[in-house]
Amino acid sequence: MRPASAPAALPHRHVLTVPTGPGAVRVARETAERALAEWGIDAHHPAVGPALLILGELVANSVRHAAALSPQTTVLYAAGPDCLVLAVHDRHPHRPALTGPHATGPGGLATVLELTHALGGTAVVRGDADGPGKSVWVTLPLRTGP
Repeated sequence: MRPASAPAALPHRHVLTVPTGPGAVRVARETAERALAEWGIDAHHPAVGPALLILGELVANSVRHAAALSPQTTVLYAAGPDCLVLAVHDRHPHRPALTGPHATGPGGLATVLELTHALGGTAVVRGDADGPGKSVWVTLPLRTGP
């Protein structure tokens, strides 16, 4: 599944743009919680808690590392019966490694990757077509049974 096209095929989508600064993580998580509830995704689903933590880490990374070059962070939420997609976009040109030694360590992307992989999901970084900036896309399965 290509992250850039997956949300368009999913029945539920929401886009949020917030200032890249204090409060961004809280607003992104609260918006995700409301969207998931509106879409009928149970707050107790095994993917929801980790998804909210993943989202918080990605938005915190934008606040921590991109605020100087990206005054806004955009979050995309999308879901269907089989998956949940989260994407966090900022205009900072650095594209973090999601594999190798730079993707490991405490917190941050290491936590994102550990949670994503534990749920059987995927994570990719996509650069902006117009130059600086990138989005980190996380796709998590929502099916819990066969």
